[in-house]
This record gives sequence, structure tokens and C-alpha cells, in this order.
Amino acid sequence: MQKRQHDGLERGCVQVYTGNGKGKTTAALGLSLRALGRGLRVCFFQFIKGGGPYGEQLVAERLGPDFTLIQTGRPGWVNTRDITEDRRLAQEALQQAQEALLSGAYDLFVCDEINGAVGFGLLDVEQVLELIRVRPERVELVLTGRNADERIMQAADLVTEMRELKHYYQAGVPARTGIEM
Repeated sequence: MQKRQHDGLERGCVQVYTGNGKGKTTAALGLSLRALGRGLRVCFFQFIKGGGPYGEQLVAERLGPDFTLIQTGRPGWVNTRDITEDRRLAQEALQQAQEALLSGAYDLFVCDEINGAVGFGLLDVEQVLELIRVRPERVELVLTGRNADERIMQAADLVTEMRELKHYYQAGVPARTGIEM
């Protein structure tokens, strides 16, 4: 194993990327690349993304041993008519995420689409607030997804809202491989 170039963060913060605009996951991936470039260890934990494969899943192994991508959820989208199975999977994923967050193995920990999981009723706001409370002091925690709860945003150190001004979906351009997935 290669020697780490960095001793980790002196102080971690909590970041939230939310809003209806495109780019929340992409911003978290960009931050992950920056962290990796500086020798930090990254866990990119995806909630409600059991489908795919997404581009980030295809490249994860090539990013090296300091980048871990964990995909959770069932294939397809959340069954909004009966969330029972999706909620069970999200609850299991949250337990797995908390164990990984507390493991000491990571400097940057991204909970991709965790706000979406809350919005669908798969996770409770209090559970996410607990994740924020137990976060080790030297770990940067990033929470992505639309419609972040006000209490989560209040608990964060940084909140960025992606606001859609114009989107090519409205002109009939579908999700494209390598850009949206």
C-alpha cells in the first residue's frame, strides 16, 4: 500500500448540496477528486442508487485504494406507492454508513442522495441529525439530494443550493451516458 500524502483534516465540516438544479452528486464527486489528489481517503456512499451502473461506479476502482464507493438501494426508482422495501434497504444502508463513518478509515464521507431518502420517508430527519452529531471531528461530511430539511441545513456548516434556471430536459434531451449517468 502506498504511503499517505496527507495526515487527514485538522477539522472537518458538514456540507449540504441541495436544490432542484443539476449538479449535487457531480459537485460531491469533484470534491472527492480534490480530496484524493491531496492524499485524503474518501467514502462515497450512495443512498437510493441501486440501479446503474452510473459513471462514478464504473471508475471507482480506477481511482485507487483511497476511494471507496458503496451503492445501496434497489434497482430502479423508489416505489412511492409502497415504500416498505425501500425504507428497509435505506435503514440498513444508514447503519452501514454510520459504521463506515465512525471507522476512522475516511477523511471525506459523502452521503449521496441522503436528503432524497429523507424526502421519500425512507429515513427520518432525526437519523440524519444523529449522523451529523456522531461525525468524528476530523471527517468532512457531505450530504446531497433535493429538498434538504431545514433542520439538516441548520446543522450544516455550508449549504449550497443548486437552482435550475434552464435545463435541456425541457427541450426533450434525455439523460445521457457519461453526463447524467
